[in-house]
Amino acid sequence: MNLQNESKRRFLINVGTISGSLVLGFKAPTLLASEKDEFPRELTHWILINEDNTTTVRIARSELGQGTFTGLVQLVCEELESDWDTTKPEYADVNMHIKRNRIFKSMSTGGSRGIRDSQQYIREAGAFARNLLLMAAAEKWNVNVDECYAQKSHIFHKSGKSLKYSQLLSLAKKIKFKSDFIKLKNPYEWKIIGTSPQRFDIPDKVNGKQIFASDVILPKMVFASIMSAPVFGAKVKKIDDQVIKDDKNILKIINNETFVAIVSNNWWRANNALNKIKIEWTKTDNDNVSSKSISEFLTSGLETESSPIARRDGLPEFEFSKANEIIENTYSSGFLNHATMEPQNATVIYTKNRVDVWCGTQNGESTAVAASKISGVPLEKIYVHKHHAGGGFGRRVAHQDFTEQATKIAMSMPGRPVRLQWSREEDMKQGRYRPVSKIKMKAGFDKKNNLKVWSAKQSDQSIAITVFPKWVKNGIDLINTRCFRDNPYKVSHFLNEYSMRNTHVPPGFWRAVAHTNNPFARESFIDEIANKANKDPYEFRRDMLSGTKDIYLLDAVADKIDWYRKIENFHKGIAVVDSYGSYTAAAVELSVKNKKIEVKKVVVAINPGYVVNPDAVKAQIESGVIWGLSAFMHEEITINNGKVNESNFNDYPILKLSETPEIIPLLLPSGGFWGGVGEPPIGAVIPALANAIFKSTGVRVTSMPIRKLGFSYI
Repeated sequence: MNLQNESKRRFLINVGTISGSLVLGFKAPTLLASEKDEFPRELTHWILINEDNTTTVRIARSELGQGTFTGLVQLVCEELESDWDTTKPEYADVNMHIKRNRIFKSMSTGGSRGIRDSQQYIREAGAFARNLLLMAAAEKWNVNVDECYAQKSHIFHKSGKSLKYSQLLSLAKKIKFKSDFIKLKNPYEWKIIGTSPQRFDIPDKVNGKQIFASDVILPKMVFASIMSAPVFGAKVKKIDDQVIKDDKNILKIINNETFVAIVSNNWWRANNALNKIKIEWTKTDNDNVSSKSISEFLTSGLETESSPIARRDGLPEFEFSKANEIIENTYSSGFLNHATMEPQNATVIYTKNRVDVWCGTQNGESTAVAASKISGVPLEKIYVHKHHAGGGFGRRVAHQDFTEQATKIAMSMPGRPVRLQWSREEDMKQGRYRPVSKIKMKAGFDKKNNLKVWSAKQSDQSIAITVFPKWVKNGIDLINTRCFRDNPYKVSHFLNEYSMRNTHVPPGFWRAVAHTNNPFARESFIDEIANKANKDPYEFRRDMLSGTKDIYLLDAVADKIDWYRKIENFHKGIAVVDSYGSYTAAAVELSVKNKKIEVKKVVVAINPGYVVNPDAVKAQIESGVIWGLSAFMHEEITINNGKVNESNFNDYPILKLSETPEIIPLLLPSGGFWGGVGEPPIGAVIPALANAIFKSTGVRVTSMPIRKLGFSYI
């Protein structure tokens, strides 16, 4: 008997007959190691079995503090049955990814997709590797594979004998298993998924050992500081550098038309010199643009008689014409910067035949493409050395301007490492900002104050048109219309119109993007509708969300915050938002006295389907609450004479630790799907705050940040 063939046969029988198994389409050859065996420890391209029987899992996504490094390893470890204590992650090599025909799937980390878009194939990789090891052990022992099982990086036989994974690696790599099916565990079998082991990224961040891209030091490294045109689109007209002409510490002054950079043997010297020289920029058509003119531009979008329609249910125009009463309000929000703790930076070594890039990026492949585009060096000769980023929030995904700039500077000094480090001021003035927005909400009622028709007309700047044009359909930005296009509330007549109003200020993906400003308008206006209908806002939402997954989340936050309990001087607000494949609800309790806001408690419930690491999800809820509180109260980028006014945290304030309230995260996974967790909590927090302020003061907040209305946190 051919034992290998018999093992395969028995394995296939088991896959097809075990009750309750998840049998999924799976093409094994895509996970096999290279036939040339260039990587002797590689069992699949995701998984390395080391000589000491430890396991290394390659991670294509980026660790930005959200816990992806740990969560993805949990998924692999679960199916592989490796020993958690000896299983570790490492970044998947970008160059290998490119040379092996994009073997690691997507390297992008954004849109709360790190886990949910990877979970299927990364679990399959673990299961496939486990079965190769099982088959190898069965062949070695001359037994049927169903007599063997995997546990803690060992294969055991029912007799009690065992082999380490490392002892089976060579044989496992030779097995030509080409089944189109692989069995994944049922959720009730999970032992690692759903637990909270210590995260891989936290210890070194706490003890100071973590090396970020801004910490990279290489032999003979030089440092560059940069200044781009203060008015987006302007170019360098003239440089007066006489003041630093005799400074021997200045190695190079680079005029690249769109920016000026100074290179020195020390970044402080480079930045100090940059601030001393005089740069004259060309005039542009945007020199007179201001926040006021942009606001007027957005208003004109709301006043257009007809705009592209993103969603129409029923006969909204007709119902408005016969409504007994109509209420309306306009909600606005400004540009927002990412304000990452670590300003943008990249270190590059350029030669004609190779480019190396060290950076904290949300997409290693995009970084490689940017370096290749600027240098002219083929993509397969670009080597990206990924580091954990000191914050991303969408800034380091598609926008690789810092990589392009660093590459241009390095090209002027071939063979020498050049670290480009943006100043905080440059980071503030050269962001890729969350777009400005105005949203006109409108509702019509019958004679009994029943809601009959509802509309949302948006006027904002498109992100997609500049980054992903395919996401613009018939003049509608499919990103910016979220929350309205997929409005879960049940109303027979609903209209969502969209007016695109692009400015010269570059837009970008900002954590949760449209699920910050759009829920602010929608969920605040739901409260307005409830108030008009003389109904409790929580109960009104329940009625309009009947039969949706949102109901029990809404109930959970209402129950946790004790919705009906009255506390003198304290009032509550509530909101619900679906986003990034998950369902969330938030409730806020606060008091307001003389516009001083004391936020006592914030409750956020989330249903992401499955939860991989509960502690990581709770941390994401907490950070989302802080993010929402900060945006609501403090943050805004303003424009004057075409330039960004804000320069640092003194004029772009963010939430302080002392302003942070008690945050209560509620994890309510239902199973059945995989949703995101990094961004969903933000959307519901902002309108819940606004609604609580209305309850407390009778003032309906319609614009952010509210510090401009005289409010502040205690």
